[in-house]
Amino acid sequence: MLLGYARVSRHEDQDASLQADALRAAGCGRIFQEAGSGGRWDRPELQRLLDHLRPGDVVMVWKLDRLSRSLKDLLLILERIEQAGAGFRSLTEAVDTTGPAGRMMMQMLGAFAEFERAMIRERTRAGLEAARSRGRRGGRQPKLSAGQRTEIVDMVSSGRKTPAEVARLFGVHPATISRLLAQARRLAYDFEQTLR
Repeated sequence: MLLGYARVSRHEDQDASLQADALRAAGCGRIFQEAGSGGRWDRPELQRLLDHLRPGDVVMVWKLDRLSRSLKDLLLILERIEQAGAGFRSLTEAVDTTGPAGRMMMQMLGAFAEFERAMIRERTRAGLEAARSRGRRGGRQPKLSAGQRTEIVDMVSSGRKTPAEVARLFGVHPATISRLLAQARRLAYDFEQTLR
């Protein structure tokens, strides 16, 4: 069975009728239409289409970017189509995975995407190592300075303030105070153990 998928962007005043007409003319018996971003996975009609696939079905789109704007996501969607035993065709780009040439093209796209991911990982790793060599640490900056942490532990342990009051005073979540107090108790316990 030929199944069509038509998508228009939600932010633009578009109509999917042009795509739907082209898909019907190409022989699609059922067309799944929706308005949403091509960069999102939570598209209900796309999920419905993928769940509906049976071996031998062919998914058709007017253009590749109607299926996804991200090459990585496009390849994941095409992999799901292939796992279902179905094929894929794009009317505009003349991509057809039901034949050997189309399958080869999709494998080449997959190889380029994998190469791109490997290059991104390599650049990220090199950037992190360079930052480390300059003495920089990754991650978020602590919300509280060392002096503030000491002051908070002193306020709570002396009974001057409750953990909730200290959280409001310093503008942090109560869980941050709980973690800080637990850490201070562990350090105090470890220190006592070393003195024995």
